[in-house]
Amino acid sequence: MSTLNPPALDWFADLSVQVGRPQEVGHTVHGQRRLIPILGGEATGQGWTARVLPGGADFQLIVNPRLAELDARYMLETDAGDLIYVTNRAIRVAEPALTQRLIRGEVVDPALIYFRCSPAFETASSALAWVSERLFIGTGARHPDRVEMRFFTVL
Repeated sequence: MSTLNPPALDWFADLSVQVGRPQEVGHTVHGQRRLIPILGGEATGQGWTARVLPGGADFQLIVNPRLAELDARYMLETDAGDLIYVTNRAIRVAEPALTQRLIRGEVVDPALIYFRCSPAFETASSALAWVSERLFIGTGARHPDRVEMRFFTVL
């Protein structure tokens, strides 16, 4: 086992995803449920750009005052016209007072929030088929009107 090295990371893309007003389901048997509409945005990778198509959503479960489980699903359209379906699971951990500020739409320093994600991609594009054959991880920051993320390929 000594020959197994930890995997390296390679930058894949930066995303800025515009989001709408949260739709609160309320407290269910599993926790507080909310849905955040995805309105659009943009992505930039090495030698390519894409737009985030409107119509996706971030399905959130607030497990406790510190922990939120996020499950975002949306589409990218590359500058070449290829479509990429994105499933991005994440966790966001913060002190309860900071979480309340995020919920109210206030600006919170991203350095105070643990926001990590594991995006997965599907596409019918033969040129981009490799994205369905790799693991990715990322980090993110929630702002009042958008979510910014940086994704890395796990090598």
